[in-house]
Amino acid sequence: MKVLESPKPRAASIINRAAHALLRVGTRRLNPLMLSLAGSRHLPMLAVIHHRGRRSGRSYTTPLAARPTADGFVIPLTFGEQADWFRNVQAAGGCMVRWKGVNYPLIEPEVVDFTTVKVSFYPAERVLIPVIGIEHFVRLRHTPASASNPI
Repeated sequence: MKVLESPKPRAASIINRAAHALLRVGTRRLNPLMLSLAGSRHLPMLAVIHHRGRRSGRSYTTPLAARPTADGFVIPLTFGEQADWFRNVQAAGGCMVRWKGVNYPLIEPEVVDFTTVKVSFYPAERVLIPVIGIEHFVRLRHTPASASNPI
């Protein structure tokens, strides 16, 4: 007899889809404002990620939620691994993150699940993240002092 995993409850699935739709619309409209606030000491919840286009080579800045860890940063993959910023960082092997007014060169992007990085988030976020439906995160490590800038 084969045991099947039960899918997410219907209510959770509806909330997940609604939250993602709202986030998509919100990010398009709010990104310019968020860029002016993110990465500063005044809004430690948000960071600015500096990355290069994998095909164009053009420089981009993207406001994102980021949490520091002992060896780097964790960033939620809110829109999954197909997000352009993530694909650019993955192709380059790293990026620069501005957080609390300081630039951090980061390397070795690695996709991890929530249980791996749960401790990096505030208690309220630990409750909200599964409700929103964010399941994957990218973990980036600090660049050793002897290494060159990845972007």
